[in-house]
Amino acid sequence: MLLRHSARRIAWRIVAALSVTVGVMLSVACDGAAPPRPRVDVTAGALAPPPAVDAPATRVTDPRTGDHVVTRQRASMGTRVVLTAWGEDDARIARAFDDAFAEFERIDRLMTTWTDASEVSRINAAAGSGLGVRVSSELLDVLDKALWAAKISGGAFDATVGAFAGVWKFDEDRDGTIPPPALVEERRRLVGFADLIVDRARGEARLVRPGQRITLGGIAKGHAVDRATAILRSAGLVDFLVQAGGDLYVAGQRGARPWRIGIRDPRGAPDDYFALADITDRSFSTSGDYERFVIVDGRRYHHILDPATGYPAMRTRSVTVLAKDALTADALSKGLFVLGPERGLALVESVPDADAVFVGADGKVTVSRGLTGRLTLLHPPRD
Repeated sequence: MLLRHSARRIAWRIVAALSVTVGVMLSVACDGAAPPRPRVDVTAGALAPPPAVDAPATRVTDPRTGDHVVTRQRASMGTRVVLTAWGEDDARIARAFDDAFAEFERIDRLMTTWTDASEVSRINAAAGSGLGVRVSSELLDVLDKALWAAKISGGAFDATVGAFAGVWKFDEDRDGTIPPPALVEERRRLVGFADLIVDRARGEARLVRPGQRITLGGIAKGHAVDRATAILRSAGLVDFLVQAGGDLYVAGQRGARPWRIGIRDPRGAPDDYFALADITDRSFSTSGDYERFVIVDGRRYHHILDPATGYPAMRTRSVTVLAKDALTADALSKGLFVLGPERGLALVESVPDADAVFVGADGKVTVSRGLTGRLTLLHPPRD
């Protein structure tokens, strides 16, 4: 079972990129000793590796406020999924959590490339045959979103980066090597979102050229977070968090106050956040160069590939996107990361109800105008 989870983690972790906005630089004065950090409920972009076994539920009551928080976590879709709810009916929360975790597993079976039976794998197997593959309307919706992200980002997000499977090694197969340029170029020629054809009338999808592959590792977890959110709401839960890797949805409040979200410092410790915001009923998605990477000859190579080059994107350390739903936030974050702060900001501000926080390759923080006055910068990102 552990081997299966390891392979699944590899299958989900080849991702590419997407889009962005216009914004302002934030600065902070650091006179004297730093004050104590404000407490946050969760840090966007900071999540430990998946547990080997399901972790037991935790129940915490804040003696100062009486807040009652229940948290459970489980490995799914190659990452750690964490569900947190504020409430008093533990039995109802437990049932809702069970259903939400089951939904993550269902979507994994539908969209993973780890099994030949998934709908995504069947599309890949038929690449270049000229035959459409009948798939569910749910997958067609996600593919349409992937194509939307590709088009508005000019290909910075591209699901056909699945062609790089096995070329870059950033997971359990990591060996510290960089692939030969000839191999990267060979696979790069197979990348092109225009070759992913979605036929709504027939309920089919296909890839035009032999050897092409799609991966939804850069978007499927956002869809799963949205589906889990809908399940928790239908169970009557109002105040909760759903987190899957770098994807997060925040609903309602934590007792009498909004949920407080920290944004991870790309060069800090996993629990080190450089900015925070009080958020309710919004989704976060963070893409960063710090989770899966190798450093060779002083250069950082990470898992977020630029579809135009086949190599890791180098304009950004991290980007955190806020949107009304996790699928949109997830799709945007990858492309924004590839495009970088300058080109990305114009794009994100063209998307309704979307905002972004960038940490550029130089460590400078840029935020979209919609976050002005809503984001607190605690300290500049570390070098």
